[in-house]
Amino acid sequence: MTFVISRCLTARYLCSVTCEQRKLETLSLYHYEGAALIARLFLGSLFLFQGYDAVFRVKVRNVIGTFEPVFSRNGIPRILTVSAAWYTSCTALVCGALLVAGLLKYPALYLLGANLVVASIGFGIDRPMWDTRHALPRLALLLLLLIIPADWDKLSLDHLLFNYKS
Repeated sequence: MTFVISRCLTARYLCSVTCEQRKLETLSLYHYEGAALIARLFLGSLFLFQGYDAVFRVKVRNVIGTFEPVFSRNGIPRILTVSAAWYTSCTALVCGALLVAGLLKYPALYLLGANLVVASIGFGIDRPMWDTRHALPRLALLLLLLIIPADWDKLSLDHLLFNYKS
């Protein structure tokens, strides 16, 4: 039901409604890309800040010092503890930054998947019934980003530079 106060006012109202409908149609065309962007940025930020904290604030030597006594009691060689600490810290930092940038997404996701596996083994050695509340959301987002079609992740440097598909 439209009340015609004047032809000019009615025309402006109809124009604004049409314009809003176009905006909503445009948003609905790109909601898959938006979902992929949000998931990639969120997961990348989680890993980036975790890696930054481990490398620059806590320092990797302190991470090693935290886990080394438990691992040595369980017969894990020091070289494995040191390697795992460096691997998880550096991959979290570098691959998190790559995900935020949208660059080399699939290699970064696979390296972060290996990171989660290494971390879960380490936490399992420390405490067999360890709290997974920090790992499972990361794993879920990582799997989501691996499963969704590459065409959904158009808002990335991969897409811009390489028109990356597959």
